[in-house]
Amino acid sequence: MNEFWVSSGHLLLDRSADGQLLLTGDFLKAFLARPELMPPEEACAAERALHARLLADPFACAGGAHLAALEDADARENWQVFLALRAALTDAPTIEAAYMRLVRDGLGRVPPLVAAQLVHVILRNALHDCGNALVARAAELFFRPQRVSTQDGRVLLADAEAIAQHEAARAASPLLAMLGGPATGALDVLSEANADRYWGRSDAFDMVLDLGVGRAALAEALRIWLRHLLHVDAAIDPVPRIEERDWRWFIGLDEDATRIGNALWHGEAAAEAEQLLALFRLVLDPSASVLDAARDRPIYLLLAMGADRILRLKPQNLVAGLPLAEAVG
Repeated sequence: MNEFWVSSGHLLLDRSADGQLLLTGDFLKAFLARPELMPPEEACAAERALHARLLADPFACAGGAHLAALEDADARENWQVFLALRAALTDAPTIEAAYMRLVRDGLGRVPPLVAAQLVHVILRNALHDCGNALVARAAELFFRPQRVSTQDGRVLLADAEAIAQHEAARAASPLLAMLGGPATGALDVLSEANADRYWGRSDAFDMVLDLGVGRAALAEALRIWLRHLLHVDAAIDPVPRIEERDWRWFIGLDEDATRIGNALWHGEAAAEAEQLLALFRLVLDPSASVLDAARDRPIYLLLAMGADRILRLKPQNLVAGLPLAEAVG
C-alpha cells in the first residue's frame, strides 16, 4: 500500500471494523495547532487558558462562558467554529457520518477550509488501497482548487496554491521573471513514466493533471467517493456529449457547472458553455432506490471552470444531488 496525503490527518484517526473513520483527541489537537486557534502574543489570558485546557483534553467542556470571556471578536468566532465542528464530530458515530449530516444540513456555516479538510481525510480513507497515481491525483480536485490552462491542445489542471507559490517565487527572482512562460510549465505533468514519483510528493500537490487522460481517473474517484459515503454502486464514464434528448437529471459538480446545466436544461444556450471541462454519464446500480423521475435513466455530471479559469469542485453536490428515494449513508 502506498502512503500518501499525510497532511489529511488520517494517521491521527482510528478505523472501525467496516473501514469508517473514528474521532480521536489527536485529530482535534491538529485543529488546535492551526494558526487560527493558536493564541498570538497579544492574546488575552482567557484565550490562552481555553487553548491550554483543550490541548490537555480536546474533549473538555467548553461553552458560552469560555467564549464570552475572550476579548478578541475574531478569536471568539474562530473558537465558535471549532467547538461547533467538535460537536458535529462527537455527535456522530464516524467522521463520514458527521460529514453527511453537515452536507444534509447545508455546509453554509462550515468554513471552506474545514470542509476541505474533512473531504481530504475521508477521501484518503476511501482511497486507502489505491495504487493508481492518476486516480489519487484526480481526487485532489475534491479539496484543492485547480488552475486550468491549455498547452499543445491539452487541458492541464495545476494546483492553484502551488501555482500561486511558484508565481510569487518567480516575481521575487529577476532571472525567473525574465524567463517568463506559464507557471504550469514549470511543474511536472503526471504520466505513466513518472507516476511512481507521485506518492512521495503527494503532500506537495505539485504535479499537473492532463485532463485528457484524467477524466477517466476522475470518474473512478467519483465512483469511490459515492461508494464510500453512500454505500451505493454506480458506473461513471466520461462522455463527449449528452446523447438523450429527454435527459431527466443532472448534477453540477461546481457552481459554474450548475449554472450552465440549468441553462441547458431549459433549452437555453449557456453563454459560459465554453467553460465546461468534462461531462460524465452516471448509471446507478439497479438495486438502488431511485426517484421515479430518474428511474432507469442516466444521470449526467457536469464539470466546469470559472471565468477566472479556476476549477472549484464541490464533492458535496454529488452526494446531495443524487435522485435517491431515501436517505442513505
